[in-house]
Amino acid sequence: MSLNKKDIANIRKQFKLDNDLLNIREIFNVYIMKESSEIYHHQSLSFDLLEEEQKELFMNNFKKVLTGQLDEKLFELKFQRDVENSSQLILHQGLLSQDTEEWTNYMLQLVEKMLKDHQYEMDIVVTFIRGEYRIPMKPRNDEAEESERDAVYSHPFILCSMNKTQDPKKELLFDYVEKEFKYNIVVDPVINLKAPVSGFLFPSMTDNASDVNHVLYSTGKANELDYHFIEDVLNAEEIMTAQEDKVVFEEVVKKVTGDQINTSTLSNVYEEINRVMEENEEEDPPKLDYKDVETVLKSSGVKDVDQEKVESAFKTVIDDEKYEFKASNIVPKYNKKSIKIKTKIADISVSPQDLKYVRQVQVNGKVCLMLEVEENTVIEGFEMIPEVLFQKAKDNTDL
Repeated sequence: MSLNKKDIANIRKQFKLDNDLLNIREIFNVYIMKESSEIYHHQSLSFDLLEEEQKELFMNNFKKVLTGQLDEKLFELKFQRDVENSSQLILHQGLLSQDTEEWTNYMLQLVEKMLKDHQYEMDIVVTFIRGEYRIPMKPRNDEAEESERDAVYSHPFILCSMNKTQDPKKELLFDYVEKEFKYNIVVDPVINLKAPVSGFLFPSMTDNASDVNHVLYSTGKANELDYHFIEDVLNAEEIMTAQEDKVVFEEVVKKVTGDQINTSTLSNVYEEINRVMEENEEEDPPKLDYKDVETVLKSSGVKDVDQEKVESAFKTVIDDEKYEFKASNIVPKYNKKSIKIKTKIADISVSPQDLKYVRQVQVNGKVCLMLEVEENTVIEGFEMIPEVLFQKAKDNTDL
């Protein structure tokens, strides 16, 4: 089993004030200077000692770290084995530590990894919290003798959020008492908690069970990975984004089909993969190896496909014939107009299931895009007049 969006939603919804299922014990902030890549200041506090407004700001920030699509903005990473000064061990020790100074020292070891051989473009504030959240084993049942609060899964955790600073806005103020206009001369940098640039949650969680062999990594922008953070800070294995997975799949298909494929066949490919996803909806997201890709292409109508050709394409494109694609990564969102067709004349959006109604044809020697529609098209309130472009060729006997 692996982490899914339901697991993440269960965690994220815990991060709200006055939630008796969430206990954040300590918050540890570390200020990093961009010029020197050094720690300027750090401070540890009991989370309960923060003002309510501060707590609210941080809660929203933590939710942002845990928000986004899997394999696009959130990634379940597996820790590398046999790594010197392993971050997995540091995090685990930090999680078990009973002493505040000891726990902050473990977190400072992670910050040192963040700073080693790395220059930040702006001052950074790294925030660590540790605590526990509890998830009820069963939904609320008013008739049950046992309260839902009596039966819970308990999850100790460490969450890290990295946030950039920005210069304060230069503003003109009006002083009501002195009745004069004043220039705002605030020089303190503003910590932007609305858009974390990175972060992680340890341990990961699957089906209400903590998984210390994985960490949930969050990136600031979808499909943009910080490989220094993944490999050198977290000591985790390399990962592919959904976007990269899709590109590799497309290259494999191009190798097998000879770079060209008609829309009807491509629509069949997407339909076949979507069928596999629907059949495995209750299980882990299905994966496709080279044998599965061969089956999909054959059943989609691609000619001259065999195992050797597909295996060779895997080796050429990704140098790993045993690689597996996540089915959900390689099919555009199936029931939405997720496929964008861009031309100099117009941009068109269609869903994968409607792709078969799009054709590229030649009319009087010109390449045209043809859309098969079920009703007359209306443009700016005007109904278009159907035009006949194709006529039956004259029979030679008439000549």
